[in-house]
Amino acid sequence: MDEIRNKVAESGIITLDLASMKPKGERVLLDIAPQLWQGIALKEKDFRAWVSTLDVGSFEGKHVAVHCSTDAIIPAWAYMLIASELGSVPASTFYGDLKAMEELLYKSEIDAMDLEPYRDKRIMLKGCGDKVPTGSYLYLSQRLCTVVKSLMFGEPCSAVPVYKAKRA
Repeated sequence: MDEIRNKVAESGIITLDLASMKPKGERVLLDIAPQLWQGIALKEKDFRAWVSTLDVGSFEGKHVAVHCSTDAIIPAWAYMLIASELGSVPASTFYGDLKAMEELLYKSEIDAMDLEPYRDKRIMLKGCGDKVPTGSYLYLSQRLCTVVKSLMFGEPCSAVPVYKAKRA
């Protein structure tokens, strides 16, 4: 009787799961829309008063996304005031909504990755499971394609080839 072989295990493919790279920490949205005068503009004096009442301690160690959920034009100084009030209390502070912040958090993790373990290897980016920002696949692919032998997306049983090195 022939021995059953696991050809996937023998292939040397390394599976990377972006979900395992999810940055730790609570995410918080700080929306300044409720501070708009008549829903359209900021009054500097009122805005400064509101910023000074922020419970800065409630943001400690958290990732904070600061944005305005309306189409109002918000001056840059408003975001600067919030940043100066929050200081270094949050783990990180971002301009934008929670989705944009998640993309940037993942990008930061990807940018910090050591690529040497993947040099000249066959890599599979896991394509299902936990929710991962789509842009993260773009960022990681861009970095990996500088060192890997090949890059695929999905699962070993149903892979989509993405990149193959053209080396001499």
